[in-house]
Amino acid sequence: MSGKRVVVAMSGGVDSSVAAFLLQQEGYEVIGITMQIWPRPEDDTKACCSLSAVDDARRVAWSLGIKHYVLNFRDEFKARVIDYFCSEYLLGRTPNPCIACNRYIKFESLLQKALAYGAEYIATGHYARIEYDQTSGQFKLSTAYDRSKDQTYFLYNMNQYQLQHTLFPLGGYLKRDVRKTAKEAGLPVAEKPESQEICFVSSGRYSQFVEEHHGGAKRTGSFRGSHGEYLGPHKGIHHYTIGQRRGLGLVLGYPVYVTRIDPETNTVWVGKEEELFQSSLIAVDVNYVSGLPPDGPVRVTAKIRSSAPRVDAVATPLGQDKLRVDFLVPQRAITPGQAVVLYDGDAVVGGGIIDAIIDEYFRLKGKWTI
Repeated sequence: MSGKRVVVAMSGGVDSSVAAFLLQQEGYEVIGITMQIWPRPEDDTKACCSLSAVDDARRVAWSLGIKHYVLNFRDEFKARVIDYFCSEYLLGRTPNPCIACNRYIKFESLLQKALAYGAEYIATGHYARIEYDQTSGQFKLSTAYDRSKDQTYFLYNMNQYQLQHTLFPLGGYLKRDVRKTAKEAGLPVAEKPESQEICFVSSGRYSQFVEEHHGGAKRTGSFRGSHGEYLGPHKGIHHYTIGQRRGLGLVLGYPVYVTRIDPETNTVWVGKEEELFQSSLIAVDVNYVSGLPPDGPVRVTAKIRSSAPRVDAVATPLGQDKLRVDFLVPQRAITPGQAVVLYDGDAVVGGGIIDAIIDEYFRLKGKWTI
């Protein structure tokens, strides 16, 4: 790989720093780029876009002897991620901004800039693997060796062109070995803790962020029970998500959970936990890693949120960018706005944004013959 240029997205964290180190050891010409995507207080040391994170990335680049640049992506980030994040909450949905950031900022805007710099690849510290299938002539996005750190859920929007020009150096490593490598290499961020929050929400209170960045967010409404009975007022639909129990402010003598959010009537519906279990969903804005949908229904495993396990399901394409997913076992708290990601073994088939829950239970026997 001597002489091949790669741009590494350096967040100032351990993972991206080790990714840069490993590529340098393999003989690549490594250039570090840190994206400035959102203004943060100088004393905020936890987030990937804080000023201290930029300083950390710069120190790592200096220790490796590589070039490092800071590029301004604030306008694109606001339009593609911040505005999307706020508008989805005000539509009663629960978005995943990391997916939007990967799709539009890292593997679109940053990739374009990297190629313009004469690089052949972009690299990140994601835990995922890219493999080339000689038989099909296609690139595959596959799960990481460290299953507990696998991040393919956030990457399902990648296409063949992006995979061809992307490297994931950490895909074959355990997290503990990455941390060990950082220490052995003397990287100044070797002991830095991982960020556990959405980078632009410093307080961790999503509803507060939405109110601060979107006018008209403080619109109250009604809680209603399963049979339509009025149970009291709520603070605004952006305060709630499907499956939520705490923070509802309802005293009914028994626990209730958010089962549905209706933005048209500004109603938050609540019910018993068993009402959270559903069998089918419709996803939109679907991407298939191969570029083509399956010819018909296919057996897959699926994740309905980043922390969820992969479960058996049947995926049925409804055209190029719409999809129905039927689960063999009903799933808890299927949430519009989140992504459903499909897998065939270790390979990502594709995924889409959950748009609707189909209120039905079905018997698998005789339903599908795959």
